[in-house]
Amino acid sequence: MSTNPYIPHLATIKEAKELTDDTKNLRIAFDDRKIRKSWTFKPGQFVEVSAFGFGEVPISIASSPTLQGCFELAIRNSGRVTSAFHSMEAGDKIGVRGPYGNWWPYDRLLGKDVTVIAGGIGLAACSNVLRYLIDKRSDYGELQLLYGAVIPDRLVFTDEYEKWREAGVDVNITVDQRVRDWKGNVGLVTQLFNEQPAPELEKVEIPSNAAVFVCGPAVMIHFCCLDLVKLGFNTEKIYVSLEGHMKCGVGKCGHCNIGPKYVCRDGPIFSHAQVEEIEGYKKTT
Repeated sequence: MSTNPYIPHLATIKEAKELTDDTKNLRIAFDDRKIRKSWTFKPGQFVEVSAFGFGEVPISIASSPTLQGCFELAIRNSGRVTSAFHSMEAGDKIGVRGPYGNWWPYDRLLGKDVTVIAGGIGLAACSNVLRYLIDKRSDYGELQLLYGAVIPDRLVFTDEYEKWREAGVDVNITVDQRVRDWKGNVGLVTQLFNEQPAPELEKVEIPSNAAVFVCGPAVMIHFCCLDLVKLGFNTEKIYVSLEGHMKCGVGKCGHCNIGPKYVCRDGPIFSHAQVEEIEGYKKTT
């Protein structure tokens, strides 16, 4: 691929699928055969995607790099550019540059237990590593997912939960608000692993030696990390994605600047210990 970080490469949407009423999953392939064959990424990285005539946005890659020849993005309709993506269907052309950023430390956790905690569309930013760990299942210890959304209709990738369970993942789902016909847990995702969970929650035990990956709204990440520390987890074993702060992807626009760090360049994945040391971070959450 070109070494110029500002030039997007032409790609085609191969499949467009509604995940919720405001979130769409796009399966994308580069038009250039050589790029399509050689391009790869690490779980946790992101790309800048262009809707021609509207602009571009940074989006975390939702699929695993084990998916060959294409990749997937789960895009929530939250503005002018993302709205343009929601009007697209298979066959439409877009621009892609990247991948950018660092990645979840899956490569340092062979044989270890891993717990993924996600809220809302945040699951899209860590589904990449969850899917990768499943594809490399024998290389890791216990795998666990704790995932929550405001209501059931906001849960994403619902057709994959049983497949993940069959692959050996301890999948735990909750919603903040009970609605008719919902038979599962009711309560915040952070309450799933509290010492005294809400009455309508089944308490989840996170393996004491697990590395924990967290992604979701800033307030959820904040309280999730606080609760994990209270349970005795080392801040060096808790990793968070701050991908929601990004804009240009190459550390030039300053949109994601927090203290001395640029989320797009130095992240988007940070250990909780690193986040605690970033001056000014708490002012942004």
